[in-house]
Amino acid sequence: MLKTIFSIGLMAIVGLIVLKFAFGILGGVLALFLALAFLAVKILLVGAVAYLALRVVAPDTARRLRNRFSGTPTIY
Repeated sequence: MLKTIFSIGLMAIVGLIVLKFAFGILGGVLALFLALAFLAVKILLVGAVAYLALRVVAPDTARRLRNRFSGTPTIY
C-alpha cells in the first residue's frame, strides 16, 4: 500500500513537471505567433496605404500592378 501511494505521488510530481515544461514551450510559441501576426498586419496596412496613394496619384500604374499580381494579362 505504501508503494502504491509513493508511485501515485511520484507520477503526480512528474506530471506537474511535464505540464510546466509543455506550457512553457507553448507559451513561447503562442507569443511568437502573435508577434508575427501583428507584424503581418502592420505590413498589410502599410501596403494598403501605399496602394491607395498610388491609386489616387497614378491610376494606370495601380492597374498595372494589380494586373501583375493577380495574374491577368496587361492590355495596352
